[in-house]
Amino acid sequence: MSDRVASLGLARRVYGSQPRRPPVALVAGASLGVLLVLMPLAFTAFQAFGVGLKPAVHLLFRPLVGELLVHTLAIVVVTTLCSAVIGTLAAWFIERTRLPGRHVWSVLAVVPLAIPAFITSYAWVSLAPMFQGFGGALLVVTSAYYPLIYLPVAAALRGMDPALEETARTLGCGPWDRFFRVILPQLRPALFGGMLLVALDVLAEFGAFGLLGYRTFTTEIYAEYRTSFNGPAASLLAGVLILLCLVCLAGELKVRGGAWYGRIGRGTRRRPSRYALGRATFPVLVGFFILTAVTLGVPLSMIVYWLGQEGASAITPAQVSFGLLTSATVASLSFGVASAVLTSLLALPLGFLAVRYRGSLITLLERSAYLAQGMPGIVIALAIVSLAVHALHPLYQSAILLVVAYAILFLPLALVSVRAAFAQAQPGLEESARALGLNWVRVASRVTLPLAAPGLGAAAAMVFVSVIGELTTTLLLVPIGTRTLATQIWADTSTLAFAAAAPYAALLVSISLASSWLLTFLFGASKVLEST
Repeated sequence: MSDRVASLGLARRVYGSQPRRPPVALVAGASLGVLLVLMPLAFTAFQAFGVGLKPAVHLLFRPLVGELLVHTLAIVVVTTLCSAVIGTLAAWFIERTRLPGRHVWSVLAVVPLAIPAFITSYAWVSLAPMFQGFGGALLVVTSAYYPLIYLPVAAALRGMDPALEETARTLGCGPWDRFFRVILPQLRPALFGGMLLVALDVLAEFGAFGLLGYRTFTTEIYAEYRTSFNGPAASLLAGVLILLCLVCLAGELKVRGGAWYGRIGRGTRRRPSRYALGRATFPVLVGFFILTAVTLGVPLSMIVYWLGQEGASAITPAQVSFGLLTSATVASLSFGVASAVLTSLLALPLGFLAVRYRGSLITLLERSAYLAQGMPGIVIALAIVSLAVHALHPLYQSAILLVVAYAILFLPLALVSVRAAFAQAQPGLEESARALGLNWVRVASRVTLPLAAPGLGAAAAMVFVSVIGELTTTLLLVPIGTRTLATQIWADTSTLAFAAAAPYAALLVSISLASSWLLTFLFGASKVLEST
């Protein structure tokens, strides 16, 4: 017994002191990603303040800026509300009712995330010019982003304690009372979190609005840069866009509040009861058919339609070059792989540091990395372009700069998965390895990384899917003479050569769908759906 107590005491001395002071190399590696994230934000602020007070007032208080503000706020607010209604209703009917074919509908409700919004806008614009403007923009971005609300709300409904509804039923609450007084309050964190993501994505959206002719801050920033290369003026507009993103972040935190939504005790986990739809079955099924037709049917069918047309059948004649199609595909795949590798490497030390160690510095580093989530891609790209021109001219118009921009933009996305992967890896195995005399580098390479490999693969896959469909950053930073699938679709659609854009759109959608399928079924995201 005394030997066992002595060994436990040795373990406490070996293990207990380890989390107190992280290795300097680990902190330096984590700081690298954070510095990259802060760089475009700091440079944008530097350029904006460099304009001067009087010119800044003149530029910001133009009627154009007021029009852009109205357009941007209108599309953000209406899209967020529409997405909240559609996503919540879809999640409710799929998760809590006896909807026929609900497993199929649960997959179809997520698939629109794999189709970039500018591809959806290409399909609707090529269908009829009437879809341009606010109505078309609302249709496209709602179709593209409502799954961001459906996914967290569906997960919240699956994990909700059914005892809450049962207690409300015994107290005499009807179905509507139970939904609005019991269920909906429990959905607040998931619902408001999804609405925040939708609002931020709509604020950052450029490709869809550019093709639909709907002017927002992103389209004007791009136009300002392309027409006059006026960095300070574009930086001022970018500063307004960042301010709107920060307002969304603060508003979501304020509305969500600090209420506690977890169970007090563990209890017994039970599946929630499902409600019979009765006479509402047919209308609900019709609604799901319409939703699927709008979000998936029209984009995919229009791509197939234009694939069957000759170049002269488009509004402007265009012949598809097999060589250009191949080079654009190779470029997109290369940028996607390189960005996935770099972003995952930047997220590794930061994620490990955030899980295994504590301290104000570590918290600051982690929170700072998430600032990229509130910075639109066009702001990051514009800052990197200006920085390259003024300070890093040898890297201007290089593939390296584009990959770095992707890494900055999607670091929060990778960090979420990397952090979760390290959190699930058993720290006891790392402690045993350290007790055997291995330093932290060997522990990481031989124990921690193999344990966290599935989560790290998921992070890389998510970054790859995101990079393949990224348009704004690519347009501003892609090297001269290099075409990607996204930029070629933009170029052809901008000249109304819809048939010429179809092969690139088909390839882009196919790659995105295949990557999403691999992400879902190889890394286990579908297990939740299969278990319900």
